[in-house]
Amino acid sequence: MKGIVFTEFLDLVEDKFGLEMVDEIINKSNLESGGAYTSVGTYEFSEMLQLLQHLSKNTNIPVDDLLLIYAEHFFGVLKESYPDLLAMYNNPIDMLASIENHIHVEVKKIYPDAELPTFNIVEKTDSSLVMIYKSSRAMHHFGLGLMNKTFEHFNSKATIELEKIQEDGTEVKFIINQN
Repeated sequence: MKGIVFTEFLDLVEDKFGLEMVDEIINKSNLESGGAYTSVGTYEFSEMLQLLQHLSKNTNIPVDDLLLIYAEHFFGVLKESYPDLLAMYNNPIDMLASIENHIHVEVKKIYPDAELPTFNIVEKTDSSLVMIYKSSRAMHHFGLGLMNKTFEHFNSKATIELEKIQEDGTEVKFIINQN
C-alpha cells in the first residue's frame, strides 16, 4: 500500500484525535515500518489494519465508519492536489464510471507499483451506476466515502447501496442512484 495512504491517515488522526492518539495507535501496533512513513514508500496493508483497529478501540468508532471519515479527508487531498483531474468531469456518474479506465491509469503514472482495487461497470445510465469493487483489501467503505464526496463535489446527492458479494468485503457491488 502506498505511503500517501498512511501519511494522510496519520494526519487525519492527529487533526481529529490529537498527536497523543497517533502515538498511541503506533505504539500499540506491531509495525514493521515502526510507524515511519513517506508518501512515496510502499508498506504492508497489515500495518493499516492494525492502525485502524487500534484507533477503533481507542475511539469506539467502528472501522468501517473510520474508513468513511478517512475517505472524506482523502478526497480533500485529491481535490487540492489534482484539481485538473476532477475538472475533467461534468457530473459524478461519469467521474465514478471512469475510475478504472482513467483515474486509476493516472494514479499508476504517479505510483507505478500501486495495488489498486478494480471497479467493473455492470450498468450505467445518466443517473445510475452499478459497479463491482474487487480488492484483496476490504476497504470498500473507503471507496464508499470517496463516492459520497464525489457527489458532494458536484453539489449532487445519491443513494449508494453496497451488497457484499464476498462476505469478507473483498468483492462488493455498489448500486448508485443519483437523486
